[in-house]
Amino acid sequence: MKFNRILLKLSGEALMGEQQYGIDPERLADYANEIKDVVDAGTQVGIVIGGGNIYRGLQGAGEGMDRVQGDYMGMLATVINSMALQGALEKIGLTVKLLSSLTLKPMAEPMSRKIANDYMKQGYVVLIGGGTGNPFFTTDTASALRAVEIEADVIMKGTRVDGIYTADPEKDPAATKYSEISFDEAYEKNLKIMDLTAFTLCKENDMPIYVFDMNTKGNLLRIIKGEHLGTIVK
Repeated sequence: MKFNRILLKLSGEALMGEQQYGIDPERLADYANEIKDVVDAGTQVGIVIGGGNIYRGLQGAGEGMDRVQGDYMGMLATVINSMALQGALEKIGLTVKLLSSLTLKPMAEPMSRKIANDYMKQGYVVLIGGGTGNPFFTTDTASALRAVEIEADVIMKGTRVDGIYTADPEKDPAATKYSEISFDEAYEKNLKIMDLTAFTLCKENDMPIYVFDMNTKGNLLRIIKGEHLGTIVK
């Protein structure tokens, strides 16, 4: 097994599936099954989900809303997505704990490094909602922070493309994919992998970022077992 403990980062937009907003039950079920395959193979899984399918703080600020208020609304959106995925995972037989950076009893327990690590050792899938609990930070930064806290082997960044390219492959047919790239090279080339705060946190703590296509069935398990499919930043 290549990775024993992972932090899976999913975007809120990915949960929309073919819809324009909200949560697509089919996509949710697909992701739950992908995660179950990895858990059944013996990997410990922590998950951070964005909230962009419901609300984006930055978008709200652009439309005149107070940035701090908007960011807290975005944090609540990540909890809604986490609760949806929790339900989908439990439906197929996994044991799941939802932790939150925000105080949201009885829906979620307060996030702490010790609690998250204890649950993961016991075999629970651990969902961590609420971002970092502070405004002005993205869920990219939250996933980097949580990955370091739970001592994950890697951040698995599930996207709709199969890795990191020299340019946007959806716009530039000549774009070529990197198999592996260093943090410094990715920074110099201004590749938009994560926001700068998250990226720096990963670099300073030697936390690799594995970018892969989450929407292709079986990819996550194949990577966990050692097959190289996406792009790794380290």
